[in-house]
Amino acid sequence: MNTEKAHHEPVMVQEVLEGLNIREDGIYVDATYGGGGHTRAILSKLGKGGRLIAFDQDESVRAHVLQDQRLVFVPESFIYLKQFLRYYHAVPVDGILADLGVSSFQLDTPERGFSLRYDAPLDMRMDRRMEQTAADLLREVSEAELHRILEMYGEVRNARTVARVIVQARAQKPIQTTGELVQLLEPLVRGHRHQYLARVFQALRIAVNDELHALESFLQQAAEVLRPGGRLVVISFHSLEDRIVKQFMKGELLGQESVMTERQTMFRLITRKPLQPTPAEVERNPRSSSARLRVAEKLPLPS
Repeated sequence: MNTEKAHHEPVMVQEVLEGLNIREDGIYVDATYGGGGHTRAILSKLGKGGRLIAFDQDESVRAHVLQDQRLVFVPESFIYLKQFLRYYHAVPVDGILADLGVSSFQLDTPERGFSLRYDAPLDMRMDRRMEQTAADLLREVSEAELHRILEMYGEVRNARTVARVIVQARAQKPIQTTGELVQLLEPLVRGHRHQYLARVFQALRIAVNDELHALESFLQQAAEVLRPGGRLVVISFHSLEDRIVKQFMKGELLGQESVMTERQTMFRLITRKPLQPTPAEVERNPRSSSARLRVAEKLPLPS
C-alpha cells in the first residue's frame, strides 16, 4: 500500500458530502481535521459566504492546515466544540462531521506508539500536552482496573490473564515500549495474532485518551449547536464507538457512566444502518475497511 497516499486519503468522502447535504452559504464543522481531506472536500462545496470550523488536538496537524479564508482551525479536542463555536460566533451550525479513531499519520509515525508494527515508546496520546502515556497507565493502574480496560475497551477474551501477566512483569521491570508489550503478549494470543494485539492496543489507547467519554460529550454538544434540519455525520472504526453513536442518534440512554442523563430523541435517522466503504475504496485504501458511517438530522424544536 502507498503509505503517503494513505496519509491523505479521507474515508467515504462522497458519502460524507451527501450526508452533510451542504448549502453553499452554510456553517459546517470538521471535528477531526487529521490530514485535511474531508475539510478540503467540504470547502469545495462551499461558496464565498460559507464557513468551516475544524478541530484537531494533535499538534502535528497544525503545520499542515489548509489556508482558506472560509476556514477557522481550532487546535483543540472536539470536547470544546460548543465553547469555540460560540467564541467564533458560529452557532447554530448546518452540519457536523466527526471521523473518529487514529489517523494514518499517527499510525505511521513510530514514536507516537499507536502501531504494533514498530518498536517505539508506549505513548498513544492523541494530544501530547496530556501527561499520562500508555506506559504510565501500565505502570500505575491496578490489576482490577487494567482487567476492566482490556475487557471493556478491547473486548480482549482473556483480559483477566493479560492484566495479571502485565502486573507481574512490571514488578520486575517497567513496560516502556510497544515491542516489550508485544513480546509479553505473544504467549497469551488467542485467535488471529494481529487482531488480538490490535484489540489490546485499542483498549489502552481508548483509556489513555478517555475516548468514549469524550465522544459522548461531543455528541451532546453537537445536538445543542446544530440548527433544526442540520446534519450530524459520524464515521467510527470499532463497535464501541458505533454503538454509542447509534444509541445517541436514536435517543437511547447510553451506559451507566454516560455523561448523558436523560432520554432525548432529537434526531431523524438518515441512515437506518451504517454505510460502509465500497469494495473499490477498501482496495484502494485498506484502512477504510472497518469504517461505519451514520447520518442523522436534527428535528425541529417542539412548538
